[in-house]
Amino acid sequence: MSAAAAKNRPTSDPQRESVLAQIAELKILSISELKAKWRTLFGTEPPPYNRKFLESRLTYRIQELVYGGLKPETIRHLEQLGEQLDGGRIEVRKRSANLLPIAGTRLLREWQGVEHTVTVTDKGFDYLGVPYTSLSAIARRITGTRWNGWTFFGLKNQRSKP
Repeated sequence: MSAAAAKNRPTSDPQRESVLAQIAELKILSISELKAKWRTLFGTEPPPYNRKFLESRLTYRIQELVYGGLKPETIRHLEQLGEQLDGGRIEVRKRSANLLPIAGTRLLREWQGVEHTVTVTDKGFDYLGVPYTSLSAIARRITGTRWNGWTFFGLKNQRSKP
């Protein structure tokens, strides 16, 4: 091998290999072993979430401990972006960003032979020129009975429940 080729060849990094080995090991650990690892790496009780969640958070934590976490200025920048998006309102922050369809989306539902159209807005929904924050309120207005608005407009698929 030439000197130039040897120089360009990647060298073995024991630290990187150790991280990869720890991450690979997560796949073969039992749930109780994953929870024990969580206690060791985070110093807290593990949350009651599924295996996939535990593995992903443990993977991040292993890398964070070895390579370091986000820089303080990056954390501050992300917090500022979050404040711009939700204005510091906790209820908005708790709501998943992908829950609402994109503003401008039209939801169509036929009820008792009448087609009803709802338009998604930045702040909720518009039905017959009236703003609503809840699809359930619109479904109640249409049917006269209580409905889950997401189910009524076909946005909640019962088969997708775990």
